[in-house]
Amino acid sequence: MIANGREQAEHFEMSPPPAWAETWHLWTVLMPRRSISGKLVFGQVWRRRTGRKWEYKKFLKYQSKPRFDRLDQAD
Repeated sequence: MIANGREQAEHFEMSPPPAWAETWHLWTVLMPRRSISGKLVFGQVWRRRTGRKWEYKKFLKYQSKPRFDRLDQAD
């Protein structure tokens, strides 16, 4: 049996996505986009690829100093 071009293309599309595609990374958005919660986000956002489209989450600033409250209570 010989596969035509379309069947061959479908075979290659079933390969797993690269590892970086499903991780969140920091991105700058100039045009507002819909977040996964449905709100508009822009500026610095978290972004990841899910299948055919990108998902966005609002980026909250990093804490300037790490908190070690749980470690202080152990003493």
